[in-house]
Amino acid sequence: MVAAKANNNRDTYKATAVTLIVLGILFLIDKLIHFSSLGLPWVMNKDNLILYTSIIFLIFKRDKSVGLVLLGLWLVMNIGLIISLLGSMSGYLLPLVLLIIGGILYLLSTR
Repeated sequence: MVAAKANNNRDTYKATAVTLIVLGILFLIDKLIHFSSLGLPWVMNKDNLILYTSIIFLIFKRDKSVGLVLLGLWLVMNIGLIISLLGSMSGYLLPLVLLIIGGILYLLSTR
């Protein structure tokens, strides 16, 4: 039990360290060359910083819950983008996906 908790802390520290390094590099590059002048203003969008963090946590942490929560938060914050990308399918696909994900989470929580 103690060893599993130590590994979880180590994974968390590693994911947090990589996140801070990546965000520091992005902010430094933005100060030096300005992503907006290159036509890439979305790179430093606050919503996308959450996306970068969730991807890093999904890669570096064994327990994927933090990465999945952050990814879900990014999806909720950018629901307009998701709906526009899905087009006319979004009327049926989005509620269906929400129902499926909710059902899976409910089944996993009752085990």
